[in-house]
Amino acid sequence: MTACAIEGGTAGAATTADPGPEESGEPEEPVGAESAELEGTAWPERAAGAEGAAEPEGAAGAVPAGPAAPWAGAPRAPGTFTLTADGAYGARLTAAPGAPGEQRAWYPERWTLDGPEPYAVPLPLHQPEEPDAQVVPLADGRVLIRRRVADRQMFSLLYPTGPATGELALGAVECDGMTLLPPSPDGSSVYGLSAGDHSSLLWLVAGGAFGPELVAEIPGHCSGGVWLDRAGRMLALDRQLPGGGPVKAVAVDLERNGEVTPLLQIAPSSDDRLLLADPDSGLLLIRSDAPGHDRLGWGVLGSCLPVRFPECLRPADVAVTPFAVQPGQMLMPESCAVALRIDGAAGSWVGIWRPQGRRLHQLAAPEGWSAGAGYWSRDGVLHLPYANAATPCAVARIEAPGDDGPLPETGGTDGTDGTDGTDGDASGTEPSGAVTPPVVCKPVPLGQAPLHRTASPD
Repeated sequence: MTACAIEGGTAGAATTADPGPEESGEPEEPVGAESAELEGTAWPERAAGAEGAAEPEGAAGAVPAGPAAPWAGAPRAPGTFTLTADGAYGARLTAAPGAPGEQRAWYPERWTLDGPEPYAVPLPLHQPEEPDAQVVPLADGRVLIRRRVADRQMFSLLYPTGPATGELALGAVECDGMTLLPPSPDGSSVYGLSAGDHSSLLWLVAGGAFGPELVAEIPGHCSGGVWLDRAGRMLALDRQLPGGGPVKAVAVDLERNGEVTPLLQIAPSSDDRLLLADPDSGLLLIRSDAPGHDRLGWGVLGSCLPVRFPECLRPADVAVTPFAVQPGQMLMPESCAVALRIDGAAGSWVGIWRPQGRRLHQLAAPEGWSAGAGYWSRDGVLHLPYANAATPCAVARIEAPGDDGPLPETGGTDGTDGTDGTDGDASGTEPSGAVTPPVVCKPVPLGQAPLHRTASPD
């Protein structure tokens, strides 16, 4: 498995998008990564700056509880909507308009979200992209794209250059498959993970000096990818050792040649995966089968308290996945608002939960929401990007609801001992441990924390 940098050739060259046949019929766009409404040609004209569509009246503020109806005219998206760590830019692969049943031409699109109004910029090249391409935005507004060409993974940076799209080729890695990890908090680096049965290779594919660089070879099959700090040094991966066994989250130190240390060890034989982490407060969102079956739980980085598995985070007949944590709550993990994607038979909608509130608030998502995409402001406002037939590019803003009313009596179980934790009140809330003094957050094993609570000394 090798990497090579590309010099000269197409590096830095701008290519003009070729116009396609005129559109006929209603535009179809991908679910979960809906495109801006584009008319006239299969390759849309570029949006420019403040000319992007304004957010419609009523887009800001809370929305009623319940799922949002999916946009019926949208084909399935090949990928997801990816945001920079600060939420300033987003990127996705989306489909050009065309007649119903017509094969779609996929192209990258960048969203600018940190201005007074969000707007989208299409980034098409001379030929459409393959549906398995991946895009990741950078803090300077460029978009990294990964393309598979035969047995190689090709990387380029795309950027708008007036009416065309500029492309800077970075190089290639010879491997069958690679997954781009979430953008690094430093805003300029992107890492890719090529996982095998016996070892996994971690590559720096953007931000290096000479094209893609091999950062570390980690024994075992790795997946996931969660940043543990603001500097982009500590990365958490979910690893299964060669030969099988449980999946455990480990911390990888990128400044020490990929040194691996244990991060989660809830029970010896349990699968313990890290889903989200907030570097400010140390709050961790975890999925584990330590209670006897797969549950969503939370803990604190560096804490000696056990991981807790709230009953309210497993409503019946739906799947719940966290996707954003409120930043800026320094050393106050129980006060962080957590946004969750809820998937059920009726579609996808939004959940909001705080550890200290122990209530899961369920809210409708805007029509055309890129399900699972969003970010929090420090003051507790959730931003959800969406696009539909009436609104080509917009962001819905939802203030985190308060957890008013008395909390249930403590003293029951919260599921950390393998029980169901059903001793809460009728509203679906449940008890939690007392607030403890803050601890310094650092990437040390969460573990070794017992499933049963130990009695505190008198």
